[in-house]
Amino acid sequence: MSRKLIINCDDFGQSTAMNQAIMHLLEEGKVSSATMMAVAPGFEEAAAWSARRRQPNIGLHLTLTSEFEALRWGSLTGDASLQDESGCMHKTVREFEQKARTRAVAKELDAQYERVKKAGITISHIDNHMGSLYGVATGRSMLPLMFWKASRWKVPARFFRYIFREDPLLSSLSSIERPVARAAALADVLGVPILDYLLSHPFGLQAGETYDSFKRSIIGKLYRLPSGVSETYFHPGREDSWMMAHIPNWEKRVWEFRLLFDDDLAYAMQDARVELVDYRYVQEKLRRPRIRSGFRLVREFVRK
Repeated sequence: MSRKLIINCDDFGQSTAMNQAIMHLLEEGKVSSATMMAVAPGFEEAAAWSARRRQPNIGLHLTLTSEFEALRWGSLTGDASLQDESGCMHKTVREFEQKARTRAVAKELDAQYERVKKAGITISHIDNHMGSLYGVATGRSMLPLMFWKASRWKVPARFFRYIFREDPLLSSLSSIERPVARAAALADVLGVPILDYLLSHPFGLQAGETYDSFKRSIIGKLYRLPSGVSETYFHPGREDSWMMAHIPNWEKRVWEFRLLFDDDLAYAMQDARVELVDYRYVQEKLRRPRIRSGFRLVREFVRK
């Protein structure tokens, strides 16, 4: 199989700076898709734009955490286990994993899905803000719940079948092969299309990092991309006075926006023979027949 790449913009609906950047990238066809935060302050702006344009590649960014001091949001359902004493979602993944009730999470995911759907958006896929459903902080994974919802909603989910060994995040996790294989098998049981590979990069600024070094690292991955369907994700933002004053690592968001318009990136995609695709390709080419007996196992998990 040739090398296919999805470039997704996370955090659509978070703020005006993020919305403006993502809208511009979608308009110019520089990215495959964006995933929307149904609980964030900029949701209505992002949703109205997407619905008005009938944007086909808008997914749902399942959001269970609210990490910034200056930009907080609460859950749609208001369940006490999903929020801290301020009435906002937990700031960290660890707090979420330790305190959230599974049934409350299931209801919250449904509420976020319905809010995006009622805004007039056909949801193309789902993914997860800060990886809070992956169990990376305490080992309490809610991937079975995420896959169950994806199966009911008939959409692909951001997860992966194989480990890209040069990925800095995934390669740092010990003994990851077995849980990844088990999760991928569950996705297959439920008939949820998933990726072959997922590529990440450090969210914040690294010591000594510059725009040029960041660009080189991303372009280098394109030339080493394995065959199959991969996704990488960005959090692009336009340079904005409010974001600069309140959002940590705002420079990285501006760099990501700049990179996606950089001619060097476009040349590298062509030179490395990497084809930009979207989640419609995943839906059509990577779907496997679901096995109905798997639903019983997931229902038991959700009842906990």
